[in-house]
Parts: sequence; structure tokens; C-alpha cells
Amino acid sequence: MQTTTSQDALKRLSYIEGHLGGVRRMIEEDTYCVDVLKQTYAIRKAIEKLEGVLLEGHLHTCVVEGVKDGRDEQVISELVDLYELANK
Repeated sequence: MQTTTSQDALKRLSYIEGHLGGVRRMIEEDTYCVDVLKQTYAIRKAIEKLEGVLLEGHLHTCVVEGVKDGRDEQVISELVDLYELANK
């Protein structure tokens, strides 16, 4: 993984972890459900952005290297698996 991708991913993970802790506190404090749900939606979007960063990094590094190394079928198979997971 590229250093910039790794740094961006770690920053996003910290943000997500902070939000999760906030949601836990909100539930413990019996916060209004709609307010909690708004935060869970924000967490979901943050996870989607994290996935996008990771996928873009993978496409620019691991996929290119795999194709250059002659592992085309393996790389394509992994990408198809990821696509199927994302669309379940």
C-alpha cells in the first residue's frame, strides 16, 4: 500500500472510531433515536469513503503489479470478488 493511501486510510479510520465512540455514548445516554441514526449514516458514508481510498490505492499499485507479473486471471478474479461483495 502506498504511504499516502495508508496515511489517508488511517486518518479516516480514526474519524470512524471517534464517531463510533460517540454513537456508543449517545446510546448509553438514551439520545433521541433520529440523532443516533444520523450519526450511523455518517459512519456508513465514512466507511464507504475509506473503501474507495483503499480500492483506488489497490488499483494503482497491486493490480498493476499483478498484471505486470502475469497474474492477470488472479487479479481479475479478486476484483470480481470485490465487485460482488460490494453489490450484495
